[in-house]
Amino acid sequence: MESRLAESVGEAARGARLLAGLTQAEVAGRVGIAAEVYGRMERGKMMPSVPTLFRLCLALRLSADVGLGLATAASVGAALWEGDSGHRDQLPEMRKVLRTLRRMSRSQLNLMNQVAAAILPER
Repeated sequence: MESRLAESVGEAARGARLLAGLTQAEVAGRVGIAAEVYGRMERGKMMPSVPTLFRLCLALRLSADVGLGLATAASVGAALWEGDSGHRDQLPEMRKVLRTLRRMSRSQLNLMNQVAAAILPER
């Protein structure tokens, strides 16, 4: 049973990772584990600890029910990444901007938000 669970977690993680357009190394970095460890988890050769599974679900925007094989993405309302499907070609640039934004203070973020709003065309 444990091997089936590990395979289920791995399949769900791989599907969510591919849907998000991320590499194994990127997911591993977000979760705080080595890329080799993430690769073993994704192949169903290793079970994550509960805290690691929690971080994995957050990093991949994956429901824990889907990750554990208790539900499908469709049954819990499609994966959050599907809403961004029109911007999939911009994912590398968006990740780069997000990495920069994460390093900013609250006041810097407010300023960046004002700049972004000012340069966007009106709807």
